[in-house]
Amino acid sequence: MSLSRRDFATKSAVTGAGVALAGSVGALATAPNALASTDTEGAEGVSADGHGHGHGHGGVGYGPLVADPKGLLALPAGFKYRVITYSGQTKLESGEFTPSNHDGTSTFDGPRGTTLLVNNHELAGPRAQWPHPVPLIDGLVYDPAAAGGCTVVEVRPGGHVAEWVGVAGTATNCAGGNTPWDTWLTCEETEDKTGTNGFTKDHGYVFEVDPADRRANRNPKPIKALGRYAHEAVVVDPKRGHLYLTEDAAGPNGLLYRWTPPEHFHHGRGKLRTLADDAGVLQAFKCFDSGGKFIDDLSRATKIGTVYGVDWVDVPDRDARTTSVRKQFADGQVTRARKLEGMWWGDGGTYIVSSFARTESPVQHDGAVWFYDPKRRTLTLKVLIGVNPDPSVDGNFDGPDNITVSPYGGLVIAEDGEGVQHLFGATDSGRTYPIARNELNIGTAEKPEYSEFTGVTFSPDGKTLFANIQTPGIMLAITGPWKRQKRG
Repeated sequence: MSLSRRDFATKSAVTGAGVALAGSVGALATAPNALASTDTEGAEGVSADGHGHGHGHGGVGYGPLVADPKGLLALPAGFKYRVITYSGQTKLESGEFTPSNHDGTSTFDGPRGTTLLVNNHELAGPRAQWPHPVPLIDGLVYDPAAAGGCTVVEVRPGGHVAEWVGVAGTATNCAGGNTPWDTWLTCEETEDKTGTNGFTKDHGYVFEVDPADRRANRNPKPIKALGRYAHEAVVVDPKRGHLYLTEDAAGPNGLLYRWTPPEHFHHGRGKLRTLADDAGVLQAFKCFDSGGKFIDDLSRATKIGTVYGVDWVDVPDRDARTTSVRKQFADGQVTRARKLEGMWWGDGGTYIVSSFARTESPVQHDGAVWFYDPKRRTLTLKVLIGVNPDPSVDGNFDGPDNITVSPYGGLVIAEDGEGVQHLFGATDSGRTYPIARNELNIGTAEKPEYSEFTGVTFSPDGKTLFANIQTPGIMLAITGPWKRQKRG
């Protein structure tokens, strides 16, 4: 059922009533109904020429970051980190080194006080090009020619760490998402078919990994009902049963998808892999403004607080046998967005990252976060980050990617931009603050290079923030005097 123009105008008025907040470019307004009234240029914290004036901590966050004498991770005073896994250094139970290129991650309660994590390894192309691919463990392999997959990491009380393979033989495992039934959905960010890179099977699917039951991961099967495309992240609506999925692709830009389960289907451990390849309905989003005008690309929005209505359009061929899914739609049929990245369910809906926009946008920016409210079927712009004038200088954030809702209020975001890389937080009222800075230079002294952060997620008890440095592949556990962030 489509959302009528009158319904949308009514819902928009309800969403915006009485909640306009003073926001700034580079600042998130993360409360479900929070709307900021500023635009990309001339906003507080960013001058009209796009140059930032700091993060405006003003009592939020944990203070300035302290350089790490070990040259790995700068943290605020009172915080500390621990290396959990390190590609090429730590080893799996089976004896091989931890695979490289850590990406999307989530945590789960394990037995006897342990914490379980499922960790993606974003390894693309031929398997032979990677020194530390995901090992091909008998019974856990989808395609023996592919290098990617997931490992399961167990952190035990007292500090002991164990790691084993959850799925192998998949490709470019980027982000994904956890489920209400405590499993991990890992997403392949590729459209490579059989024969490409020597692959023996088609790729571009979602696979389910159970961190608590190794037997459940045997004979991995793609969930073809969710489509074959450059998957980025996925979330599950625990009330309605829908799955929402982002696509990180260009030429044309990618889409946001919704999968509706078939009638009488009940979610649960391992249930998705039992579905027929064409089960349920896969749809792409189509946005329009309060006047009913179609929005062709999310980058057209230039003001924080912009609200769009959302309709959903059926995907013709979800397995993309001859044409990529996003290319099956003509202009005017669906809305697109540049680099749709991380998602996280919270506040009754899903937060969605669009990493940046350039020529397609009336105002270039270095990142946006939207919030989709499935009850109202509205999409609200929560952040526009102004273009970072000098990414090599510490002081501005850009390129949001993986994202999580913090138990201490607001969001925590992993940066995947240019130059200096951070984990940063954002309060409910829109104040941003640094949490960590990557100090591991993988370039040279003359041309330093710092890998992106990935896989940001809190432990189930909220005491530990886990995050990855993608290259070479390091999982870190951050602890310290966490506190509930004031609204600022």
